[in-house]
This record gives sequence, C-alpha cells and structure tokens, in this order.
Amino acid sequence: MELEHLFNGSALNAVDAKGRLSVPAFIRSVIERRSDAKAIVLGPQEADPCLTAYDRNYARILYAENERRRLNEEAQDPQAHFQRARRVFGVTEEVPYDTSGRIILPPMMRRKGGIEDLALFVGTGGTFEIWNPRRALESGDGQLRDLAAWRLEEKGVAP
Repeated sequence: MELEHLFNGSALNAVDAKGRLSVPAFIRSVIERRSDAKAIVLGPQEADPCLTAYDRNYARILYAENERRRLNEEAQDPQAHFQRARRVFGVTEEVPYDTSGRIILPPMMRRKGGIEDLALFVGTGGTFEIWNPRRALESGDGQLRDLAAWRLEEKGVAP
C-alpha cells in the first residue's frame, strides 16, 4: 500500500478536563482522504513518551512492517515480535471525531501519552504524534524541542 497523503505540520490544542480535544484540520483532511471512517487510532509510540496515531487503513502497513521485522528478528528474539504486536495492535484505541473535529482522549491513552491540558500534534509522514508539549521540551530531539517551545510561545503559554 503506497501512501498518497501524508501528515505534515504541527498544532497545539487545549485538552479539557473530560479529555475533549480538537483534532487539527491538517490531520482530519489526511484521515478523510485515506479512510472512510472519521476516526483515529491511538497507541503508545515505540521510542518516545508520546502517542502515535493514524487512520484505520494504516493498520495494514503496520502489520506488513511487523511481519518484516518478525522475519528479520525471529532467530535472535522471538518474544520481540509478540511484544511489538501487542503494543501496535493490542494497546490501541480507535476514537471517532465529531462533525466539529473533536475527540475524547480515552483515559488509558491520556496516561500513556502523559497528556494533560495541552496536546502537541506533530506530523510524521504516514502517522502523526500527540505529545504533552512539556515532555516534548525535554526531548533529545532539538527540532521537537524548538517546535514545542514555538507552539507554546505562539499560544502565550508558559512552559
């Protein structure tokens, strides 16, 4: 499956006490081009303390990638495949968004991503990430730190 539409850009949005959050237009437009479902799939990101998210159809790409990695790792660490499969497919939640583009972040996903009152959306091509911007400020990735600082400053929020 080749991806025609990719997630590019970033945005910082407020999260209310009930976990309601607006999904930025740049995310919704890609989801709606790639899938009939107005929903995003959320899960923990593999390497960083944030969430990764994508449209329902992207799961096929994740399955193919997981199988490729399983075949490469099978002899060295057979458990790695099952741990990754559980993270990629088991520890996920599909969340629909309403006509105004709002979702309710499930409590488990809020906890996994450390999402509090703000959510930083970051396009990463085939998927996008959702960060607590304060965690992003502590990242080892200088570009992500700068992006988080800029988005916080733009909204007039102290880090």
